[in-house]
Amino acid sequence: MGSPKRVIKEVVIDAEVVIGEIKNNSEVKKVKKYWRMLGPGLTTGAADDDPSGVATYSQAGAQYGFGLLWLSIFTFPLMAVVQEMCARIGIVTGKGLATNIKEHFPKWFLFGSTILLFAANSFNIGADLGAMAKSTQLIFPTLNFAILIILFTGVSLILQIFLSYDHYARILKWLALVLLSYIVATLMIPNLNWQEILSGAVIPKFSFNEQSILLIAAVLGTTISPYLFFWQTSQEVEEAKVKTQVDRNALKRMRIDVWSGMLLSNVVMFFIIAACGATLYVNGITNISTLEQAALALKPFAGNGAITIFTIGIIGTGLLAIPVLAGSASYAIAETFGWREGLNKSLKQARAFYGVIIISMLLGLSLNFIGLDPVKTLIYSALANGIIAPPILLAILLLSSNKKIMGEHASSNGSKIVGVLIVIIMTLASAYSVIKIFS
Repeated sequence: MGSPKRVIKEVVIDAEVVIGEIKNNSEVKKVKKYWRMLGPGLTTGAADDDPSGVATYSQAGAQYGFGLLWLSIFTFPLMAVVQEMCARIGIVTGKGLATNIKEHFPKWFLFGSTILLFAANSFNIGADLGAMAKSTQLIFPTLNFAILIILFTGVSLILQIFLSYDHYARILKWLALVLLSYIVATLMIPNLNWQEILSGAVIPKFSFNEQSILLIAAVLGTTISPYLFFWQTSQEVEEAKVKTQVDRNALKRMRIDVWSGMLLSNVVMFFIIAACGATLYVNGITNISTLEQAALALKPFAGNGAITIFTIGIIGTGLLAIPVLAGSASYAIAETFGWREGLNKSLKQARAFYGVIIISMLLGLSLNFIGLDPVKTLIYSALANGIIAPPILLAILLLSSNKKIMGEHASSNGSKIVGVLIVIIMTLASAYSVIKIFS
């Protein structure tokens, strides 16, 4: 056996060799290259699984078991095609979605879409903030609800206003990984019946009654949401700035980014529904009225740590989704009125843009002090998104298919067919929701 110095030297040399092999490993390089490709598409897809989405998917699993798992597969290509259309519009035109609507559609349509988006997003922000505060109280019941709401609002505003876009985009990108906790957690549930799970994923099962159709409409509303359209388009502009010539490689990277983000979103939806179906539904808890009940979906494998895991998921997705909600509304309003906009600008450079973000956040904050039930509010916010989506989806379809606007990068015939199908499905779902809510 050699001297201590020699042993340490040999260990260091061996460690350097191992690290060098890892760095030179082609598979590691591929993963790094893939991670660098991910950006707006990943954060948009992750933001789709905000507390509103988690609550809606949890309700679907609790109420129908594995019966609605097929929605996670059915909605994947639909939302991916829509988000790719939005991203393509942003890259090719160098302009946000509201600016494109402003240039090619009547003013009443632009103002109507913008007002509805701002209202729905503020409502959704309030619901998400309430969910974050309530879930925190599951661990720390003595903490004051009002203080928690104000704290989360303040943290989110500070990150949006005072961080540079590059730093902020990286934070959002890493926050997306918090969604993996739901996947890992579900896989840890003992004795999962994968035969039933796979059956529910490929064979549609639901009753043609008011309750199930409204829940399906809520799922559609939280997966194909207007705020994601505006955010995706504007973030592509932020990433690429204004381009005079479209780079085909950029379009290829965008497609990988978008489809990866939507895949993550729908895989998480799949596992949340499966987790609640395997725990809540089988134990007769078919109506989630409190966040504690949703946390029970994790208890079989996490024990007393279930509430902690649930809280981490809600807070993480909330911190990711809230700035997307506020930011998308601000982009839309700023573009509508021709204000300077963009998260790459400072507060001094774009006061009105950040002012809209602040107002939207404060409106959401105030909604939590009028006695709204947090889970029902989350589901209703998903329904609200579903109701305003069809006209905006139609505008996206027309813009992305217009060769005068998009040139050679206009949507393919296949994308157009899927786009028309999405518009029809969302129109039917929203019409049914409106009739039932106001009847």
